[in-house]
Amino acid sequence: MDKLKEFLNFSFEITDTIHIDVKTVIFIIFVILITSFLLKLIQKLVYRKLNEEDKGKFKAIFTFLQYFVYVTVLIIALESSGIDVSVLLAGSAALLVGIGLGLQTLFQDIISGIFILLDKTLTVNDIVEVDGKVGKIIEIKLRTTRALTIDDKVLIIPNHKFLTQSLFNWTQNGVQTTEGVEVGVAYGSDVELVKNILVNVAKSHSKILKNPEPRVLFMDFGDSALQFKLLFNINNSYAHLQIKSDLRFEIDKKFRENNITIPFPQRDVHLIK
Repeated sequence: MDKLKEFLNFSFEITDTIHIDVKTVIFIIFVILITSFLLKLIQKLVYRKLNEEDKGKFKAIFTFLQYFVYVTVLIIALESSGIDVSVLLAGSAALLVGIGLGLQTLFQDIISGIFILLDKTLTVNDIVEVDGKVGKIIEIKLRTTRALTIDDKVLIIPNHKFLTQSLFNWTQNGVQTTEGVEVGVAYGSDVELVKNILVNVAKSHSKILKNPEPRVLFMDFGDSALQFKLLFNINNSYAHLQIKSDLRFEIDKKFRENNITIPFPQRDVHLIK
């Protein structure tokens, strides 16, 4: 018994004014274990009552709150054991400032992640454009969001980018989007024939919606071409590049069959001797 008391009272020095004995360490470990058990119990109880859409949000936010609870419990446990935590914090103030500056972006990502989850700025399967890159959202975490690009590469985006930069969400208003293909034809071309060819090419594509119907805009009288834009609707924006490519191939084919020329810029050069 005496040896047990001696072991429990054995202390080691952290600073000149702070000493921690074995029984304090055991007490802190016990408190952390109890806290961990209660947090898991709370998580399970709340998790059962949530629908599938809210479960991911709760899990991400709860993960962040866990760290805050653990730090708070640890400070309270140390204070309860007679250790002046303020002295320890004051002694490491410079270190904490350095860590705070280093973790500034991390906390910015976490806070941004919470806002994204709460206000539904993004959801899984949304198609977004960030920094000129397009991808389908496959996972939203507390610090980062993962998107799958059109060429099957995983794009990892820090969450703060969604709040500090312009974000194009192609599918937030629904899966149906309007896309376009631009083309120029030579002056003197039959513009009605050009319009009919463009509309029929779009109608014949299996992935282009029939309603609303494809339409053509006469955009401008360009320097060397009459500019047209074919507009059409699809319900899979992720495939827009392939669909546009298919249309361009077919438009080129139909223009050749109908002797419609796609001009290239021409310039007259005058040499002065």
